[in-house]
Amino acid sequence: MASSGSGVQIGLRSVSKRYMTASGDAVDALGEIDLDVAAGEFVSIVGPSGCGKSTLMMLVSGLIPATTGTITVGGVPVKGAGGKAGIVFQRDVLLDWRTVFSNVMLPVEIKRLDKETHLKKARDLLRSVGLAEFEEKYPAELSGGMRQRVAICRALVQDPGLLLMDEPFAALDALTREQMNLDLQRIWLRDRNTVIFITHSIEEAVLLADRVVVMTSRPGRIADICVERIRRHFMALGVLSET
Repeated sequence: MASSGSGVQIGLRSVSKRYMTASGDAVDALGEIDLDVAAGEFVSIVGPSGCGKSTLMMLVSGLIPATTGTITVGGVPVKGAGGKAGIVFQRDVLLDWRTVFSNVMLPVEIKRLDKETHLKKARDLLRSVGLAEFEEKYPAELSGGMRQRVAICRALVQDPGLLLMDEPFAALDALTREQMNLDLQRIWLRDRNTVIFITHSIEEAVLLADRVVVMTSRPGRIADICVERIRRHFMALGVLSET
C-alpha cells in the first residue's frame, strides 16, 4: 500500500516469509505484504503477538531473507545485512564492559568508519538525550530508560537514513516510556529519519506515527490506516518544537 508521502525509501512487493520447524513443518509467518514507506516518514506497526511484526523488521534490515517477493531500501534491493539502517531492539544489548561513549561508538568501529568524524556526533547525541555527564559510566550504573537512550544514540551515530525499532520501550515503566516517546519525537523532528516503529500499544503508535500499519494474525498481512499527526497537538502545547 502506498504511503501518503513522496520519495519512497522502503518498498515491499509480495513479500512473504516461511519458516521450517525442527520437525520439518512449514510455518507461514508473513503472507503477501505490499508496503511503501516514504523518505522521512514515521510508520508504526501494531498487531497481535506472533503476527510477524518483528519478522517484517528483520526482513527490511536484511538480517533474514524473504521467502518470496522483493524488498528495496532507497531503490536498492536488500540482500543481507550490512546496510546503514540503525536498529533498536526491546533489550538495549549494551556491552557491559564498555563505557556509555564506547557503546555508542561501536558501529563506527565495526564498520570502520572515520572515528574523528563521528566523535562529535556521538557526543551531540548523548547531549541531546541528557546523558552528556554519563559518557564514562558503564551500563550497570544506568537506569533502564538511560540504557535505552544509549541504544538509540548507538543506532543514530552512523547517520542512518533508516531507523528500525522493535518495541524499544516495552520493558520501561509508564512514566519513563512517556518521556522516551517525547525524546524520540524530538530526535525525529530534528533529523527526519525514516522510521519503522513496532509496538503493542495503540496509543503509542498513534502518538508517534504519520501512519499506523495494523497486522492480522499469522500469517501476517497488513491494513493501512492514516491517522492525524497527534504530535501537532504537542507542538501547540509547547511540549515539542519543530526546531
